[in-house]
Amino acid sequence: MTEHHTILGGKVHVYKRPNSSFWQCSSFFAGKNHRTTTKDDSLSRAKEIAEDWYLRLRGKVHDGVIKSEKTFREVSEHYLREFDVMTQGQRNKRYIGRPELAV
Repeated sequence: MTEHHTILGGKVHVYKRPNSSFWQCSSFFAGKNHRTTTKDDSLSRAKEIAEDWYLRLRGKVHDGVIKSEKTFREVSEHYLREFDVMTQGQRNKRYIGRPELAV
């Protein structure tokens, strides 16, 4: 069975895989699961490393280095690219208010 601990109120998980001597850490935020190895076999040091890692990642999200969500432009461009597949040819492009896209 895998050893598993949580820190920072359950926001970070520190665990050891069965065939590894190093502790791993993971956290879910900004819509994605983030994982890394602590490269350490001591639980106490691994918890410190995991806490520092988590706080650095949170800072990167706050600074915009790691995007936490898609922009409206990205979503709307994806919608327009996938329109034919989503509607299975049952709607004309005029239906979405873009007559310039109609054939």
